[in-house]
Amino acid sequence: MTGLISESVLGPEDPAPFGVFNAHGASPFLLIGDHAGSAVPRALASLGMHADDLQRHIAIDIGVFGLGQAMALLLDAPFLYQVYSRLVIDCNRLPARPDAIPEVSDGTPIPGNRHLADRERDARTAAIHGPYHAAIASLLDARRTAGEQTILLSLHSFTPEMDGLTRPWEVGILHGSGRTQFAHGLRNALAEQADLVVGDNVPYRMDETDYTVPFHAFPRNLNYAEIEVRQDLIDSQPTQEAWASLLAKAARRAAGISPMRHRSAQEFPALGDESIRGDDGRTGKS
Repeated sequence: MTGLISESVLGPEDPAPFGVFNAHGASPFLLIGDHAGSAVPRALASLGMHADDLQRHIAIDIGVFGLGQAMALLLDAPFLYQVYSRLVIDCNRLPARPDAIPEVSDGTPIPGNRHLADRERDARTAAIHGPYHAAIASLLDARRTAGEQTILLSLHSFTPEMDGLTRPWEVGILHGSGRTQFAHGLRNALAEQADLVVGDNVPYRMDETDYTVPFHAFPRNLNYAEIEVRQDLIDSQPTQEAWASLLAKAARRAAGISPMRHRSAQEFPALGDESIRGDDGRTGKS
């Protein structure tokens, strides 16, 4: 895959807008991470923000990068993830929406996003949003051409507290239109564990603010689910691996797939070797 790079936003020293881990995964699952990264193009000067703010929930879905890699190994699935921060442009938003490039997120001003001209917004869309979604579409279309089934799993995480309210759920399964059977089955498989607090379309609903799953799964008539895990539960490698095991088991059950032999990290190329960096082809939710 080759990348489309907008010279006005991404320079040669910047990473390309997405990566793929375990690109040749053979299971029906395709994992995606809209908010897995926290990079900011050098030309945008950290958006005028402190480095600590770029590691908060407003900038990145904490824990999703590690969770996605661990699930990719357990499910033998590709994990395609966004490299840049949601504050640069939110890849789970229609680019024309004001909250795709927010001026304020959870009460924190984003100086580098204030009073942007249309050409500046368009440049971020062309350099980051467009290539990421072209990569998802390319993978989905290639799998369809090869006669392979796909279940789209969109991985997200949510902050334990938002707008002064504590969120009791540990995991939420989001769904909207289209084929919801898998999402319902995944929710039910998780809810059978009595000690697990599972949300059904909470802490968010899949609504008009969501872009990725409606754009890719609905028109292709794919089974799908958006998974939201509370961030304090996946903030370390051991907890990410534990949750990956729990979610992978529930996903296989919901899909009617027998347990498979777990593949170790040693059976795959190192992430740095296998990442595919580039392709041509919610700030209210955190």
